[in-house]
Amino acid sequence: MTPPTTGAPVAPAPAASHAPAAPPAPSAKTAPPVRPAAGALDLWTLLPLVATVLLLALPVPGAGTPDSRGALPADLASGVAVLCCLGRLLARRVRPLPAGAVLVAGLAVTGFAVATVTASDPVTALPGFVRYLQVFVLVPLAVCLTIRDARGFRFLTAALVLLAVIQGFVGVRQFATGTGASYMGEEVRAVGTFGPGDIMGMATVVAYGMLAAVPYALCPPAPARRWLRPCTLLVTAGLVVALAVSFSRGSWIATALAALTVVALTGRRTATRSLLVLGALSVVVVGGFGIGSDMVRERLSSVTDVARAPDRSVNDRYALWEAAGSMWRERPATGVGLKAFPEFRDGHASIGLSSGSDTEGAGQKFRRQALLSPHNMYLLVLGEQGLIGFVTVVGGWLAVLVASVRALFLARRRRAGAIDCGLVAVGLVVWQTIDFLYADIGGPTTVLTGVVLGLGAWWALSVPDEAAGA
Repeated sequence: MTPPTTGAPVAPAPAASHAPAAPPAPSAKTAPPVRPAAGALDLWTLLPLVATVLLLALPVPGAGTPDSRGALPADLASGVAVLCCLGRLLARRVRPLPAGAVLVAGLAVTGFAVATVTASDPVTALPGFVRYLQVFVLVPLAVCLTIRDARGFRFLTAALVLLAVIQGFVGVRQFATGTGASYMGEEVRAVGTFGPGDIMGMATVVAYGMLAAVPYALCPPAPARRWLRPCTLLVTAGLVVALAVSFSRGSWIATALAALTVVALTGRRTATRSLLVLGALSVVVVGGFGIGSDMVRERLSSVTDVARAPDRSVNDRYALWEAAGSMWRERPATGVGLKAFPEFRDGHASIGLSSGSDTEGAGQKFRRQALLSPHNMYLLVLGEQGLIGFVTVVGGWLAVLVASVRALFLARRRRAGAIDCGLVAVGLVVWQTIDFLYADIGGPTTVLTGVVLGLGAWWALSVPDEAAGA
């Protein structure tokens, strides 16, 4: 008879060994490395870029006038940021960008170079080449390569918000005390520290700050959700006031469209609640408190008059647009050359173009300011750089916009973190592409265009799961 198996002796278990376990054999499919979270050292590398933003809070003597030509402190800080980024890349000896991003940057440089060497005076066009290279290639690449993850992105956008708050406070104070730029016979137009010669400076900065703050009110990161949402709502309310008293129709339109885009991308439920809150906020701030309500109403009604009965400034803008188009038709492939618009303007503009615009107020005496650009970036590129420049440069902006929107949808589908960063990036790039319909580069805030494009490019190139690891 066979004995039961339950009574069989059991071999003792081997003693536990303190030797380290052997590493697993490498598999054919290795997971991609995850970038380490940004620490204090990583945030230190962002300081040159933060300085680039915050130095624009300093008053610029003679801003927007011939007296202010030359490198400004913010431009010098951006140069330091580019050099620091280059130094880190040389030390690491790695290829930092995918082939697609290198192609987009290379095409832009090619377009600038062609417009420079084919200009009627290449020496005069050379400063334009350097400026375009700074704003549309070097600074965006420095931003894109310096930011390590979402914490770095939020650190830099916080600087944009802080700059907007400072300039907005100065602008609202100018409106309240009657010390702003001249508008409708009163010195009430908010221009911040940029002066009446750079009438769009404060409006641009405030719009950037609003679009950097609103996404954190809609989708705040989890660790700071309790306090960040009410703070950003309060900041947004103040920036709405500052933007309103800038009396900039173009900035109002661009900010409204960009904000609606951001709200729509948050989802149907969040979008509905957000639209109600933003609508009530605008009514209370501008209508309820009566902050510039009469002038704002008049300025809004003038938007429809642009097509029916345009004023002198609008007529001048139409004439400048036609001049840029005429330059392109004369030299369709390469344009007239960088920085050549003022030289060729009178030969292509209609007789109805005035000699300049009047500026006054905000500590500046009456001054006649020459019209040196068409106030439309797309037409400026087309007129000065031709089809070659238009395709290579504007194509790069479009690539950043499309890629950033695609990355946002990808992040939402994966339920990844850092959705707030994606909303900021998309909102800023959308605003910039709309703003270029009625404005172009020029003035102290030009360097911020490169920062904005860099934020959009970082989000477009980042993997959402990695961006979430802040």
